[in-house]
Amino acid sequence: MISFEGHINGDKPVLVDFFAEWCGPCKMMPPILQEVKRQVGDRVTILKLDVDKSPAISQQFQVLAIPTIILFHKGAILWRKNGVTSAHEILSQLSTHLAPVYGG
Repeated sequence: MISFEGHINGDKPVLVDFFAEWCGPCKMMPPILQEVKRQVGDRVTILKLDVDKSPAISQQFQVLAIPTIILFHKGAILWRKNGVTSAHEILSQLSTHLAPVYGG
């Protein structure tokens, strides 16, 4: 199993959804992320990270509000957004930041 660091430092772009079980708005993200996954397939890895179960990682990336979406590529943060984010906006950001990789 690849570690979180292994994923975000790899060659494949990674979209991370920082969430918590008790967070109402966080519950809106799964269908949005499913739509993103449907459109990008295996070109982008989508991970969910529970801030209560991984507080050190949440602190490392200064996640102060949830949900927070962060797009990583080769260890760099390319984009981040707090709050519920639409599939359209996520796909637009993937296309903008990852045109050579993503093919968008």
